[in-house]
Amino acid sequence: MAAEIIDGKAIAQTVRDEVRDKVSAMRAATGKAPGLAVVLVGERKDSQTYVRSKKKACEEAGIASFGTDLPEDATEEEVLAVVAAYNADPNVHGILVQLPMPKHIDEERVLSAIDYEKDVDGFHPLNIGRLSQRGREPLFVPCTPRGCIELLERTGVPIAGKEAVVVGRSNVVGTPAALLLQRRDATVTIVHSRTPNPEEICRRADIVIAACGQMEMVKGSWLKPGCAVIDVGINAKDDATKKRGYRLVGDVEFETAKEVAGHITPVPGGVGPMTIAILLQNTLEGAERAFGQ
Repeated sequence: MAAEIIDGKAIAQTVRDEVRDKVSAMRAATGKAPGLAVVLVGERKDSQTYVRSKKKACEEAGIASFGTDLPEDATEEEVLAVVAAYNADPNVHGILVQLPMPKHIDEERVLSAIDYEKDVDGFHPLNIGRLSQRGREPLFVPCTPRGCIELLERTGVPIAGKEAVVVGRSNVVGTPAALLLQRRDATVTIVHSRTPNPEEICRRADIVIAACGQMEMVKGSWLKPGCAVIDVGINAKDDATKKRGYRLVGDVEFETAKEVAGHITPVPGGVGPMTIAILLQNTLEGAERAFGQ
């Protein structure tokens, strides 16, 4: 029996509707709204598209949108000055620096300069450190991994006591996703480029989160029947039948995986829409703390 497809668009819309309602209530109670600032350095078309979609999402949710676009040759000190100004602005509750930045800028230094109380991306060492420790709570959790967990929970997939495998160990998705699963009492294994026999490890898993950046790496034969599969990958695969000459696929071979899994996210339309929805949710939560709500 084919897997149930997890509709990321529908779940993301539910999250966005919840955020919009809470923002509306906040405006009524305080006369104020959450504010998100996005810093863009350079003129990468994909980054410009992402930034536009974030601003549009803010507008729909009633969140105030701030933005600074800097040229490709902006100095690191200029970027840090913009971040410092947003750190000091009481109308801004979340700061997002669009990655990647030009090679001459130290991304680590810029991200660490963001006030961890406004770190809606959840990448500040203090937030990641708190995420990794039992009994401590981060102020923010990285958007994409938090979105993966929301998809599982809102679909009714049990996590506690289950065996989970995360394929990939990046700071952006793999590592925080593993920490979030562990916090929900899953037994977690991380599979990475040096792991021998990754398929044997995946085959034990009740939950697989694939975030390795390798096109269609996880096959249906790697999966335990009935497991839940969250595919974070997004890769362009040549396809002459498409107008653009390619189609988007994930890190999981969807056609074979859907015949084995119990639940699976599609690409596109799975994890992607959740990332912006969680960004809005993080911004709202930052404002709630700032206003003492």
